[in-house]
Amino acid sequence: METQFLNTFVTVVDQGSMAAAARVLNITPAAVAQQIRTLEREIGAPLIARVGRTVSVTEEGARILPRTRELLRNVADLRSVANDSEISGELRLGACPTALAGMLPDVLARMVESFPGINVFIQPGYSADLYHSVEKGDIDAAVVLQAPFPLPKTCEWQLLREEPLIVLAPRSMAGRDPRELLSTQPLIRYDRHHWGGRQADEYLRAANIVPRERFELNALNAIAVMVDRGLGVSLVPDWAPPWPEGLQLARIPLTDSTAKRCIGIVWSRSSVRVRLVTAFLRESRKAMTSQAR
Repeated sequence: METQFLNTFVTVVDQGSMAAAARVLNITPAAVAQQIRTLEREIGAPLIARVGRTVSVTEEGARILPRTRELLRNVADLRSVANDSEISGELRLGACPTALAGMLPDVLARMVESFPGINVFIQPGYSADLYHSVEKGDIDAAVVLQAPFPLPKTCEWQLLREEPLIVLAPRSMAGRDPRELLSTQPLIRYDRHHWGGRQADEYLRAANIVPRERFELNALNAIAVMVDRGLGVSLVPDWAPPWPEGLQLARIPLTDSTAKRCIGIVWSRSSVRVRLVTAFLRESRKAMTSQAR
């Protein structure tokens, strides 16, 4: 049985259509369909139900899906096990949105230069979801916000960056009191329902500031653009660049708060790719030290 066909099956399930899976796998939709048909003949059961242009997994397919994922992970581990004398194989990482665009590229540049034998799979997502993926073993490590709960004993955490809260305002408002801006200007709120926005909400409550709310979203770059367009001010962490280019913004620190958003790496102690994770941790520390200079 071809492991590539198993990978195609998982990709079709994850992407929800033959066409989307074909784009991910860089093959034609006809080739995807042929591989699925071949796999179904070998398994002896239908795995994918086709409904128009979309697909869904059958009952038989759902039963073998967890084991198929585990098998593919084990196959990917063979390279790491066989090449125990060198840092190589596949590392499966997760990254929250700001880390994916800001911190992670510098770390990965160091990784591939130092360890050309590695392959890296990256799963974007929100921090809460990525913690669960690490705990379940779906990924080896993730660059995420610090969890507001104790980690299970199977996982570890390392701080990489602290980001203090700032008031983000149009440049014309630079020099004004941050509390006055939050009290009088329309607020573009950093989504309080996600970890990143909770600290901002807690500050507003502690400071007895009742803002004039206008928008609420969990997208820092979009918030920066909206502030630049004069739609309001925002209370956000001073996140790592790159920021959108050409914006005329003032980043005003809070004088009455030490609240910081903490970003770091969570990883599973039980991962068979612990040597790769250790190398990733080492290169991450070097990248953060370089950025701080």
